[in-house]
Amino acid sequence: MSAQLNQLLNIKYPIIQAPMFLVSNTAMVIEAMKGGIAGCIPALNYRTLPELKVAIHELKAAKVDGGSFGFNLIVNKSNIKYKEQLRVLCEEGCDFIITSLGSPEETINQAHKVGIKVLCDVTDLKFAKKVEALGADAIIAVNNEAGGHRGEISPKELIKLLKSNCKIPVISAGGVGTKEELDTMLDYGADGVSVGSPFIASEEAGVTEEYKQACVDYGAADIVMTQRISGTPCTVINTPYVQKIGTKESWLESILNKNKKLKKWVKMIRFSIGMRATEKAAKEATYKTVWVAGPSIEHTTNILPVKSIIQNLIS
Repeated sequence: MSAQLNQLLNIKYPIIQAPMFLVSNTAMVIEAMKGGIAGCIPALNYRTLPELKVAIHELKAAKVDGGSFGFNLIVNKSNIKYKEQLRVLCEEGCDFIITSLGSPEETINQAHKVGIKVLCDVTDLKFAKKVEALGADAIIAVNNEAGGHRGEISPKELIKLLKSNCKIPVISAGGVGTKEELDTMLDYGADGVSVGSPFIASEEAGVTEEYKQACVDYGAADIVMTQRISGTPCTVINTPYVQKIGTKESWLESILNKNKKLKKWVKMIRFSIGMRATEKAAKEATYKTVWVAGPSIEHTTNILPVKSIIQNLIS
């Protein structure tokens, strides 16, 4: 199971435990490193910079040979914490940074000065070529089977498109919940995979037992796209509450989104409301269940330790 990702991040198996908002934590990443894969946490999972520093120190102390850890940065202007988070990551150190939703140019420049590798989320060839030209170390190809904010191109098509047009490693994100699916992505030409949803139902995940159990009880057919979290289509489990509130933007939002001056503010308000609802559902029992997940929960049959989930992916 050797692939370019193994060499890039000095890991035993070509797998990244994907960064998941509200879900990922240091306990999960420590177990990922012990299992010979890389683990990543969204920097936004930490409300303050001192909390982010504590997490970095904990991961550095627990790091083992054959394991690797990193953080995900939202690099667009909507993330007012971005520049300070980048500064802390570069000062304190980590193995890699994954960038999302914006230009990674500043992140690449600053991270490379201190030896941190930068992997960039992309959904198409146009953006992939841009980040490669900026000096990205690898591309994370977010396909139409990913959880959260996914792409529109199938895994096979996207991998082959990027591999034939880019020279840096291509890591496939989406559609992997078993070893067979992992092997399929590698056969398509991927240099590794990023796996998120199967790790939600892990003992170490920092979410409610109800959220974890939902990933056991529901499957791929229960994943729907909703615009009612961030204003951008996002995959969630089709719970009775999601069915009740619907998945489309409201008639008022639809009208306001057609106004170029107001569109930005409508999205910001929708994002704020949606994130609060998602956080509440992830952290405490509530009937307002908005649980983000991808179709790869199809293979989740039990709540397991991270090490067992890794074993299911590699053997």
